[in-house]
Amino acid sequence: MTRKVIQTENAPAPVGPYNQAIAASGETLFVAGQIAIDPKTNQLIPTDDVSQQTEQVMANLSAILEAAGASFNDVVKTTVFLKDMNNFAAVNAVYAKYFDEATAPARACVEVARLPKDVLVEIDCIAVIDRA
Repeated sequence: MTRKVIQTENAPAPVGPYNQAIAASGETLFVAGQIAIDPKTNQLIPTDDVSQQTEQVMANLSAILEAAGASFNDVVKTTVFLKDMNNFAAVNAVYAKYFDEATAPARACVEVARLPKDVLVEIDCIAVIDRA
């Protein structure tokens, strides 16, 4: 995959571990939104801790990316859905473990009224894979 981070001083700098834009070419993979369900039990992880839920979400995304022959390095865009925007910093702290700030994907983060199974966070992503 060819991947180029796009940055300009003519737009606001990112306020977290993401970049303004990523230009990429290759096969596009659209990963559905993931919530904190443990694939071993197919049950929601029993916690009200957004950090623990985010760790499970990232593990689920990683497993799907790996199944497609990709990794977090191939992700060019994510969307983070939060039940409460006050959890933004806690989610960022976990998210930053998976993406190097210099090459992190573009990202949107929104607060929503409700998520499936009343989880605190859901994340989806788009990856571009080089199959050459």
